[in-house]
Amino acid sequence: MSEVKVGIIGATGYGGLELIRFLHNHSEVESIELFTSSDAGAIFSSKFGHLVAIQDQPLQEIEIDKLSKFDVVFTSTPSGVTSSLLPPLVGVGPKLIDLSGDYRLKDIRSYEKWYKKTAAPEHIVSESVYGLTEWNAQRIKESNLIANPGCYPTAVLLSILPLIKDRLIDSQNLIIDAKSGVSGAGNKPSQLTHFSEMNENFSIYKINEHQHIPEIEQAIEMFADVQTTISFNTHLVPMTRGILATTYAPILSGVTNKQLNDCLIESYKNHPFVRVVQDVSSLGTNRVKGSNYCDIFVKLDDRTNRATIVGVIDNLVKGAAGQAIQNMNVQFNLPETLGLDVIPLFI
Repeated sequence: MSEVKVGIIGATGYGGLELIRFLHNHSEVESIELFTSSDAGAIFSSKFGHLVAIQDQPLQEIEIDKLSKFDVVFTSTPSGVTSSLLPPLVGVGPKLIDLSGDYRLKDIRSYEKWYKKTAAPEHIVSESVYGLTEWNAQRIKESNLIANPGCYPTAVLLSILPLIKDRLIDSQNLIIDAKSGVSGAGNKPSQLTHFSEMNENFSIYKINEHQHIPEIEQAIEMFADVQTTISFNTHLVPMTRGILATTYAPILSGVTNKQLNDCLIESYKNHPFVRVVQDVSSLGTNRVKGSNYCDIFVKLDDRTNRATIVGVIDNLVKGAAGQAIQNMNVQFNLPETLGLDVIPLFI
């Protein structure tokens, strides 16, 4: 029987639209109400015609009293918004799942350095739980404030954490090369995402200063008990959605390709959204497009004694809305796959 009442803040962004797409078909969701900071009163389907008869309701102003009535509130906003918006809601009613990044970094000075914004109150940040579902389900189940991981960290961490934890690769010499479709930049136009600048172009951005660097390092320490400093850079690909993250890591002495592969298979054998791929020709962003899957591939280079580890996700689903709903399912003791068990679009 449907019973979960959902509120979505930031419903007009790409992450918000994906939340609506999946939650609409979620058997345990009773209702979805939408909130915005800029378009209050507008009929949602008039802005997004593909949602006519699905979300034909007015967008509402963000008011704390309204939000407290929900069972769960998703916040899909730019960073810097929820740091002041969510503290009054913590512990007063709804479970909170924040996609913005404002509660991921436990060190608020690190947050302010990398995000260049004022951090949320330290005592609230300390209550947040990092929502990498496959690695933190028990704490997610017990928490009222989930910091949904970033899109790049999701692809990177799922692919390398088992190998670091089992001490198969050298975590002190990780070089991570990640590529994303343009939807990762959100739906606000910019020079970077302007069609004539992005089309037929392949570019690198935020060299050595991407805000996901400390998030990845923090999670490696959290889940694999290793402190490290990574080299991490990001590239923009002229496609709409998808992330492919490639990590180059020296192996530890005597490690074989079979050990690397077996480690990944064993780690994720009970996790339906992570698939360990054996044939590299079956690896690519269109193999996960529109779905909550993360595909992983690893191959050892015997000549250099380095492993090449690849993680592929849809940045808007497993990297945002899909993982957020997966976390909601865990919080409400529902099957993780509920509402998310869809076949990738592929073409």
